[in-house]
Amino acid sequence: MEASNVVEPYVLVLFYSRQGHTQDMAMRVCQGIEQVDGVDYRVRTVPAITSKTQKSEPAIPDQGAPYANLDDLRSASGLILGSPTRFGNMAAPLKFFLEQTSGLWAEGAMEGKPAGVFCSTSSLHGGQESTLLSMMLPLLHHGMVVSGIPYSQPELQSTETGGTPYGASHWSGLKSERPISKDEENICIALGKRVAELSLKLTS
Repeated sequence: MEASNVVEPYVLVLFYSRQGHTQDMAMRVCQGIEQVDGVDYRVRTVPAITSKTQKSEPAIPDQGAPYANLDDLRSASGLILGSPTRFGNMAAPLKFFLEQTSGLWAEGAMEGKPAGVFCSTSSLHGGQESTLLSMMLPLLHHGMVVSGIPYSQPELQSTETGGTPYGASHWSGLKSERPISKDEENICIALGKRVAELSLKLTS
């Protein structure tokens, strides 16, 4: 669970999830952050959006992670974004939230902070790498230091499901029936640890 009364620098793990796979990945990413002394984590999500004009989501989620606000980003020492794939791109709710961060961009609030990305797809070749790249674009515009996963991570050589040098990924199956594999899990943990370690180096 997320620690209360956080006083240490923290990495913000911000995700959107529909079937629960991206959320499960976020929890593995947090395990990696926990391995780094001196860094905490904060878990946040974003509300779904709709083409209808009326509000469709409660102000506070009934369960799970709270919704993110701009102060969560402003105060973070690092950021890790997660999303399911939508036609090779990040999901609209996460993109919509990021489009509201122009104030942070004008302040330079995210400049020099480390970032990473992760995603889940229903098919093995369903756009994992393009989705991860699409998530990097707004981070680069914010002046963040985007980190991938080096090939010294052994699971990148052995995985038969998800896992890329651009970020962690998961193949969930067409019916969302596939659990996170051990290789995918270890890559998620490695991503969290890597960004946490970078946050100490870059924001100290």
